[in-house]
Amino acid sequence: MYIGRIMRTNLITISPDTSLVDARNLLEEKKIDHLLVVDRNQKLVGIVANRDIKQYWASPATSLSTHELNYLLQKVTASMVMIKTVVTVPTSTTIERAAFIMQQHRIGSLPVMEGDKLAGIITSTDVMSVLLKAIGISDDSLRLGLFVVDSLGQLAQVSATLRDAGVNILSLFCWPEEDYPGITQLLIRVGSADGTKAVDALTAKGFKVKTQYEKDITPYLPTT
Repeated sequence: MYIGRIMRTNLITISPDTSLVDARNLLEEKKIDHLLVVDRNQKLVGIVANRDIKQYWASPATSLSTHELNYLLQKVTASMVMIKTVVTVPTSTTIERAAFIMQQHRIGSLPVMEGDKLAGIITSTDVMSVLLKAIGISDDSLRLGLFVVDSLGQLAQVSATLRDAGVNILSLFCWPEEDYPGITQLLIRVGSADGTKAVDALTAKGFKVKTQYEKDITPYLPTT
Protein backbone atom coordinates (compact mmCIF):
# COMPACT_ATOMS: atom_id res chain seq x y z
CA MET A 1 0.00 0.00 0.00
CA TYR A 2 1.35 3.42 -0.98
CA ILE A 3 0.49 6.54 0.97
CA GLY A 4 -0.50 8.33 -2.22
CA ARG A 5 -3.65 6.19 -2.10
CA ILE A 6 -4.59 6.81 1.53
CA MET A 7 -3.27 10.30 2.28
CA ARG A 8 -5.66 13.08 3.24
CA THR A 9 -5.96 15.57 0.41
CA ASN A 10 -8.50 17.98 1.93
CA LEU A 11 -5.66 19.99 3.42
CA ILE A 12 -6.20 22.62 6.09
CA THR A 13 -3.38 25.14 5.82
CA ILE A 14 -2.45 28.44 7.42
CA SER A 15 -0.09 31.25 6.50
CA PRO A 16 3.07 32.06 8.48
CA ASP A 17 1.44 35.19 9.93
CA THR A 18 -1.58 33.35 11.36
CA SER A 19 -1.83 34.08 15.06
CA LEU A 20 -1.42 31.37 17.64
CA VAL A 21 -4.96 31.98 18.88
CA ASP A 22 -6.42 31.52 15.39
CA ALA A 23 -4.30 28.42 14.84
CA ARG A 24 -5.54 26.87 18.09
CA ASN A 25 -9.14 27.71 17.25
CA LEU A 26 -8.76 26.07 13.84
CA LEU A 27 -7.28 22.92 15.36
CA GLU A 28 -10.19 22.67 17.79
CA GLU A 29 -12.81 23.42 15.14
CA LYS A 30 -11.48 20.85 12.65
CA LYS A 31 -10.56 18.33 15.38
CA ILE A 32 -7.04 17.82 14.00
CA ASP A 33 -3.57 17.80 15.55
CA HIS A 34 -1.43 19.41 12.86
CA LEU A 35 -1.57 22.48 10.63
CA LEU A 36 0.52 22.85 7.50
CA VAL A 37 2.03 26.28 7.03
CA VAL A 38 2.30 27.49 3.41
CA ASP A 39 3.50 30.75 1.89
CA ARG A 40 1.63 32.85 -0.67
CA ASN A 41 2.82 30.50 -3.42
CA GLN A 42 1.34 27.51 -1.55
CA LYS A 43 4.84 26.21 -0.83
CA LEU A 44 5.22 24.26 2.40
CA VAL A 45 7.35 26.24 4.85
CA GLY A 46 6.53 24.61 8.18
CA ILE A 47 4.16 22.63 10.36
CA VAL A 48 2.47 23.51 13.65
CA ALA A 49 1.42 20.76 16.03
CA ASN A 50 -1.24 21.01 18.70
CA ARG A 51 1.31 20.07 21.35
CA ASP A 52 3.53 23.01 20.31
CA ILE A 53 0.66 25.43 20.77
CA LYS A 54 -0.19 23.94 24.17
CA GLN A 55 3.39 24.58 25.29
CA TYR A 56 2.98 28.27 24.56
CA TRP A 57 -0.37 28.35 26.35
CA ALA A 58 1.25 26.84 29.45
CA SER A 59 3.45 29.91 29.82
CA PRO A 60 4.83 31.35 33.04
CA ALA A 61 2.29 34.19 32.71
CA THR A 62 -0.29 32.32 34.77
CA SER A 63 -1.25 35.46 36.66
CA LEU A 64 -2.60 37.06 33.49
CA SER A 65 -6.31 37.04 32.82
CA THR A 66 -7.68 35.08 29.87
CA HIS A 67 -8.24 38.35 28.00
CA GLU A 68 -4.69 39.54 28.65
CA LEU A 69 -3.19 36.18 27.69
CA ASN A 70 -5.19 35.99 24.47
CA TYR A 71 -4.10 39.53 23.61
CA LEU A 72 -0.44 38.61 24.03
CA LEU A 73 -0.81 35.34 22.11
CA GLN A 74 -2.44 37.19 19.23
CA LYS A 75 0.99 38.73 18.73
CA VAL A 76 2.60 35.29 18.40
CA THR A 77 2.40 33.95 14.85
CA ALA A 78 2.75 30.51 13.30
CA SER A 79 6.14 31.48 11.88
CA MET A 80 7.46 31.88 15.42
CA VAL A 81 6.45 28.44 16.67
CA MET A 82 6.31 26.23 13.57
CA ILE A 83 8.78 23.47 12.85
CA LYS A 84 10.67 24.72 9.82
CA THR A 85 12.69 21.61 9.03
CA VAL A 86 9.75 19.47 7.98
CA VAL A 87 10.16 15.75 7.29
CA THR A 88 8.23 14.97 4.10
CA VAL A 89 7.73 11.91 1.91
CA PRO A 90 6.71 11.38 -1.73
CA THR A 91 3.40 9.79 -2.72
CA SER A 92 5.29 6.62 -3.71
CA THR A 93 6.28 5.88 -0.08
CA THR A 94 4.92 2.61 1.30
CA ILE A 95 2.76 2.66 4.41
CA GLU A 96 5.29 0.62 6.38
CA ARG A 97 8.11 3.00 5.39
CA ALA A 98 5.99 5.95 6.51
CA ALA A 99 5.45 4.26 9.88
CA PHE A 100 9.19 3.66 10.19
CA ILE A 101 10.00 7.30 9.38
CA MET A 102 7.50 8.56 11.97
CA GLN A 103 8.98 6.30 14.60
CA GLN A 104 12.53 7.33 13.69
CA HIS A 105 11.78 11.04 13.96
CA ARG A 106 9.20 10.71 16.77
CA ILE A 107 6.60 12.66 14.84
CA GLY A 108 2.86 12.17 14.39
CA SER A 109 2.37 13.29 10.79
CA LEU A 110 4.08 13.44 7.41
CA PRO A 111 3.30 15.97 4.68
CA VAL A 112 3.20 14.18 1.34
CA MET A 113 4.83 15.72 -1.72
CA GLU A 114 4.35 15.21 -5.43
CA GLY A 115 7.54 16.64 -6.82
CA ASP A 116 7.86 20.03 -5.11
CA LYS A 117 4.10 20.39 -4.67
CA LEU A 118 2.25 19.64 -1.43
CA ALA A 119 -0.17 16.82 -2.24
CA GLY A 120 -1.49 15.64 1.13
CA ILE A 121 -0.74 14.59 4.68
CA ILE A 122 -0.71 11.29 6.53
CA THR A 123 -0.87 10.88 10.30
CA SER A 124 0.08 8.13 12.70
CA THR A 125 -3.64 7.45 13.16
CA ASP A 126 -4.01 6.86 9.41
CA VAL A 127 -1.02 4.51 9.41
CA MET A 128 -2.34 2.56 12.40
CA SER A 129 -5.75 2.19 10.76
CA VAL A 130 -4.26 0.75 7.56
CA LEU A 131 -1.91 -1.61 9.41
CA LEU A 132 -4.76 -2.91 11.57
CA LYS A 133 -6.76 -3.64 8.43
CA ALA A 134 -3.73 -5.40 6.93
CA ILE A 135 -3.37 -7.53 10.06
CA GLY A 136 -7.03 -8.45 9.65
CA ILE A 137 -7.92 -7.86 13.27
CA SER A 138 -11.61 -8.12 14.11
CA ASP A 139 -13.89 -9.56 16.76
CA ASP A 140 -14.66 -12.43 14.41
CA SER A 141 -11.09 -13.71 14.05
CA LEU A 142 -8.55 -15.75 16.01
CA ARG A 143 -4.82 -15.14 16.26
CA LEU A 144 -2.53 -18.16 16.08
CA GLY A 145 1.18 -18.10 16.88
CA LEU A 146 3.58 -20.70 15.51
CA PHE A 147 7.32 -20.74 16.15
CA VAL A 148 9.26 -22.24 13.26
CA VAL A 149 12.87 -22.58 12.19
CA ASP A 150 13.67 -19.82 9.74
CA SER A 151 14.21 -22.05 6.75
CA LEU A 152 12.97 -22.66 3.23
CA GLY A 153 9.50 -24.19 2.94
CA GLN A 154 8.15 -23.57 6.45
CA LEU A 155 5.57 -21.03 5.32
CA ALA A 156 4.51 -23.26 2.43
CA GLN A 157 3.97 -26.17 4.79
CA VAL A 158 1.83 -24.14 7.17
CA SER A 159 -0.31 -22.64 4.42
CA ALA A 160 -0.75 -26.05 2.75
CA THR A 161 -1.85 -27.56 6.06
CA LEU A 162 -4.53 -24.91 6.52
CA ARG A 163 -5.58 -25.17 2.88
CA ASP A 164 -6.05 -28.93 3.16
CA ALA A 165 -8.13 -28.38 6.31
CA GLY A 166 -10.33 -25.91 4.48
CA VAL A 167 -9.18 -22.96 6.58
CA ASN A 168 -8.79 -19.56 4.96
CA ILE A 169 -5.90 -17.37 6.16
CA LEU A 170 -7.10 -13.81 6.78
CA SER A 171 -3.62 -12.42 7.36
CA LEU A 172 -0.10 -13.63 8.05
CA PHE A 173 2.96 -11.87 9.47
CA CYS A 174 6.47 -13.12 10.21
CA TRP A 175 8.09 -11.97 13.44
CA PRO A 176 11.77 -12.88 14.02
CA GLU A 177 12.41 -13.77 17.66
CA GLU A 178 15.41 -11.69 18.78
CA ASP A 179 15.99 -13.82 21.88
CA TYR A 180 16.07 -17.01 19.81
CA PRO A 181 18.22 -16.53 16.69
CA GLY A 182 17.04 -18.60 13.75
CA ILE A 183 13.47 -18.82 15.08
CA THR A 184 10.56 -16.94 13.51
CA GLN A 185 7.04 -16.63 14.85
CA LEU A 186 4.31 -16.86 12.24
CA LEU A 187 1.33 -14.77 13.32
CA ILE A 188 -1.72 -16.11 11.54
CA ARG A 189 -5.24 -14.81 11.78
CA VAL A 190 -8.15 -17.03 10.79
CA GLY A 191 -11.92 -16.75 11.19
CA SER A 192 -13.19 -17.57 14.68
CA ALA A 193 -15.36 -20.37 13.33
CA ASP A 194 -12.25 -22.03 11.86
CA GLY A 195 -10.15 -21.69 15.00
CA THR A 196 -10.50 -25.20 16.39
CA LYS A 197 -10.13 -26.77 12.96
CA ALA A 198 -6.96 -24.75 12.28
CA VAL A 199 -5.36 -25.62 15.63
CA ASP A 200 -6.17 -29.32 15.23
CA ALA A 201 -4.77 -29.46 11.68
CA LEU A 202 -1.54 -27.67 12.61
CA THR A 203 -1.07 -29.72 15.76
CA ALA A 204 -1.49 -32.93 13.76
CA LYS A 205 1.38 -31.77 11.55
CA GLY A 206 3.64 -31.30 14.56
CA PHE A 207 3.29 -27.53 15.02
CA LYS A 208 2.84 -26.14 18.52
CA VAL A 209 0.12 -23.51 18.30
CA LYS A 210 -0.12 -20.61 20.75
CA THR A 211 -3.49 -18.87 20.97
CA GLN A 212 -2.90 -16.59 23.97
CA TYR A 213 -0.17 -14.75 25.85
CA GLU A 214 2.43 -17.02 27.38
CA LYS A 215 5.18 -15.66 29.62
CA ASP A 216 7.37 -18.67 28.82
CA ILE A 217 7.41 -19.50 25.11
CA THR A 218 10.02 -22.24 25.31
CA PRO A 219 7.43 -25.07 25.25
CA TYR A 220 6.27 -23.74 21.88
CA LEU A 221 9.70 -23.54 20.26
CA PRO A 222 10.57 -26.12 17.57
CA THR A 223 12.84 -28.90 18.80
CA THR A 224 14.67 -29.33 15.48
